[in-house]
Amino acid sequence: MSQEQLAEAAEVGEKTIADFERESGRQLHIRTLRALRAALEAAGVEIIPENGGGEGVRLKKDRPKEADVI
Repeated sequence: MSQEQLAEAAEVGEKTIADFERESGRQLHIRTLRALRAALEAAGVEIIPENGGGEGVRLKKDRPKEADVI
């Protein structure tokens, strides 16, 4: 998923995505973080909470096809 595609899916600016990816120190609003998470989850990303092995992400086995998301 490109920055442009994620920005569109989350309804945020591409600069917001770019800043977030490069860890610019810019604090995102909670609604922006929720929108990003929702967009990624809709694309098939599973966010794994801290469970002793560390938090992380993985692709869902039953994730939607790319054409269904973008």
